[in-house]
Amino acid sequence: MPVLSPPTIRPVWLTANLVAQLALGLLAMTVCLPSMQQWPAEFGATQAEVQLGFGGYVAAYGVFQLVYGAVSDRIGRKPVLLAGLTLALLASLAAALAPSLAVLNLARTVQGAGCAAGMVIGRAMVQDLFTGAERTRVMAFIGMMMGLCPPTAMLLGGQIHARWGWQANFVLIAGLAALLLVAAWRWLPATQPPAHTSGASVAALLGGYARLARERAFVLYVTILAMTAGTFYTFLGGAPLVLASYGVGPQQMGLYIMTPPIAYVVGNLLTQRLLRMGRSDRFLMNLGQAVTLSGLVAVLVLGLAGLHHPLALSLPMLAMGIGHGLLLPPTLIGTVGLVPALAGSAAAVAGLMQQLTGAVGGFAVSLVPMDGPVWLGVLMLGWAAGGLLAQVLLWRRGHVVER
Repeated sequence: MPVLSPPTIRPVWLTANLVAQLALGLLAMTVCLPSMQQWPAEFGATQAEVQLGFGGYVAAYGVFQLVYGAVSDRIGRKPVLLAGLTLALLASLAAALAPSLAVLNLARTVQGAGCAAGMVIGRAMVQDLFTGAERTRVMAFIGMMMGLCPPTAMLLGGQIHARWGWQANFVLIAGLAALLLVAAWRWLPATQPPAHTSGASVAALLGGYARLARERAFVLYVTILAMTAGTFYTFLGGAPLVLASYGVGPQQMGLYIMTPPIAYVVGNLLTQRLLRMGRSDRFLMNLGQAVTLSGLVAVLVLGLAGLHHPLALSLPMLAMGIGHGLLLPPTLIGTVGLVPALAGSAAAVAGLMQQLTGAVGGFAVSLVPMDGPVWLGVLMLGWAAGGLLAQVLLWRRGHVVER
């Protein structure tokens, strides 16, 4: 998708703009989590009713990526992003002023629909605006920042709630959405869809997704991303249960669960370093799989050996985090770069599948005993093995996106 009137903007500021657009949805999703435990008393509702708002946000955040991605491939990225940011801004203000839980839940669902634009358009614009190894480096930097967003937002949200009330978190998101709206309008370049993808009819939108579904390499790239998400969300769902069986309380639990996100940042930094050394995307993906599997096998082996200690779970997860930091940037580039004219649709499918598979992974831990790390290790290894199989098939068929 060619750029119209290339901006006189330094690449570092362009990257920062795209990172901020991508981060908004994750910030909005997690900044109010510390407040949710008080909403039942605030609104006279059950915790299940409160959780409906979170579920609505996640569902809208995933589904609307499909809409934004396909439309942006046909009318351009910038108008779609501006529309999504406007929706996120209005919904955040509505949430801050919500008089009831029903209104709050509805506002959060609409907020998720608006914030979805930043995730899919940001990824697609990396494909549009960067080339070669720089494209993978930018995606690695984005991945690093994405790993820091959820824990940072939760810490910030808790402090804001304690000082100014839960409404202040939604005012914060509204303010960020307004700033990003100005940043996107003023400093992000406009793009023009290729002539053969113009038009936004339902048939045209569905046709783009049908084209991607016929690309076997695209399906394999998305499968790798989905299996990685399944592995990570299985850890997030099962680790608190395993740690609780070791006597780890809520105050200490975060210290052990934070190891994969921190290691993920390290993995993305290592990715950038290896790219400067001339390593290929294929090398990075292979190394990422190997490091990830080493950590998961270590969890299983230590569990079978009877070493029931929090560090026996959290330390091997450092390897999983680093492995994902090596694996995800080149895999994302392969996903959106396979059919550049459909980069928006590709990013949307990838984002939705990551969320859906992550949700399944988080639920799967409820189906097996979690009084130790063995079943957790088995589940995570199952997801990772699926990703490894997809990667083997990808290379066997000779599919690789050249930078």
